[in-house]
Amino acid sequence: MKYKLIVLDLDGTLTNSQKEITPRNKETLIRVQEQGVRLVLASGRPTYGIVPLANELRMNEFGGFILSYNGGEIINWKTREMIYENVLPNDIVPVLYESARAHHLSILTYDGAQIVTENSQDPYVQKEAFLNKMEVRETNDFLTDITLPVAKCLIVGDADKLIPLEAELCLRLQGRINVFRSEPYFLELVPQGIDKALSLGVLLKKTEIGREEIIAMGDGYNDLSMIKFAGLGIAMGNAQEPVKKAADYITSSNEEDGVAEAIHKFLY
Repeated sequence: MKYKLIVLDLDGTLTNSQKEITPRNKETLIRVQEQGVRLVLASGRPTYGIVPLANELRMNEFGGFILSYNGGEIINWKTREMIYENVLPNDIVPVLYESARAHHLSILTYDGAQIVTENSQDPYVQKEAFLNKMEVRETNDFLTDITLPVAKCLIVGDADKLIPLEAELCLRLQGRINVFRSEPYFLELVPQGIDKALSLGVLLKKTEIGREEIIAMGDGYNDLSMIKFAGLGIAMGNAQEPVKKAADYITSSNEEDGVAEAIHKFLY
């Protein structure tokens, strides 16, 4: 086969609105792995939030990869080997915490299978917990209770409150971390240089696979870099306009088995 690696964003791409892999997508992805193509699940989710989907697709059998935290970690899911890891500078975390408090917003991070926050009942914290099937651990002292270093923090809240904070942190922490919104209500705070395409570059060196041998599919702004990087970049029918413009092909939406449709078009 011309293509050796299929890189998939999760939310809005591989999964439908119920955050599930449809039967047709699942069947197609298992079949393509049986023919020797490997999968990469590339998401802003923490590793724990990706594992159930990786196991559902039997990536532990076929030798797929988890690319979590928007590329902050790369794990070989067959061997459980951590291929790459990037974390936030420890001195940045208190700055993020105080900024969130000053704007009356909730901040969270991750510890194994748990989300750690001081505001467990915040609806946006609950949304992140649902998305990743993780339990929330409430603490009275965020900075003392988390285990440094962390791969990512997330500040959550209404979009109109996050916009000024995003601008403020971009300016204040320029050159030290990356600040962007993955959803209108999620402000991602990740290490400098974290980017799905950059992490894919690391993975390709390890696997000796060429850019022209990979397919990347996504729908959001954080998928733009990998769609441009891949030999074949595919945007979902529900993708943001700039993502569609950057893609080589636009498939059906995530509600219409767009992943399976694209694979059948280009691999069979």
